[in-house]
Amino acid sequence: MTANNGRSYTSARGVARLAAQLSGRDQAIIRQVAELRLMSARQIQTSHFLGSDHDNESAATHARQRVLARLTRERLLIRLDRQIGGVRAGSAGFVFALGPIGQRVLAIDGPRRRSYEPTLRFVDHTLAVSQLVVDVQTAARAGRLEILNSQAEPACWRDFSNIGGRRLLRPDAFMVLGAQEYELRWFIEVDRSSESLPVIVRKCRLYADYYQSGKEQASGGVFPRVCWITPDEARADRLREAIERDRKLPGRLFVVTTSEQAVTALSTATEVAINT
Repeated sequence: MTANNGRSYTSARGVARLAAQLSGRDQAIIRQVAELRLMSARQIQTSHFLGSDHDNESAATHARQRVLARLTRERLLIRLDRQIGGVRAGSAGFVFALGPIGQRVLAIDGPRRRSYEPTLRFVDHTLAVSQLVVDVQTAARAGRLEILNSQAEPACWRDFSNIGGRRLLRPDAFMVLGAQEYELRWFIEVDRSSESLPVIVRKCRLYADYYQSGKEQASGGVFPRVCWITPDEARADRLREAIERDRKLPGRLFVVTTSEQAVTALSTATEVAINT
């Protein structure tokens, strides 16, 4: 990963001084990258460098390049060596993670995050989740929906107990969206066609077990639906068929859509929620 290795240590006073100099936008970028774990430069620009806030899109791009270069130089962010989209993507294809100083500025507890290059599979999946969050935020800015709650991993994870013992459910995200007069609650699963259908079905059974436990309903009153988001319609069809074939699964619990149609599916109240 690319970082500024010229300074191996920054004092607590230096971190405090740096934090005080950060703009609101700097802080928002660092917080979102920390929450989502990885974001591309293009995603960061879409979220934090709106064309309407600059003379034109080119000016927004130049502003993004300057800000991300500074945040990387100060080790608030770290840029991965791997670039998405190939050489033609340019700086928009750079991928960023939280840097060691960023972790200290945000006062994130726990061990320091290691600066290692993640696998291509991890990068692809994590950026797909980040893109969904960015797309939902864009829709919210356009007035298509309202974001009432949004949790990324691991904040969205749920633990519960049943006859099988203690279980851990790990969605990719949890969202509560307002659309029309409805409040739509969702567990999100972003599928990148890297898992077999039996693995997908086992994850669905875990959701069904969590539903049967009643733990989520005890706090929220309704159980969120589970939205599987696939790269294309062919994969979506295969997931739907696999879920429908398993008679142990409550079919109304699951929605399968594509990344292109995800925001529409998440903001459409066909069956709002599953009651207790």
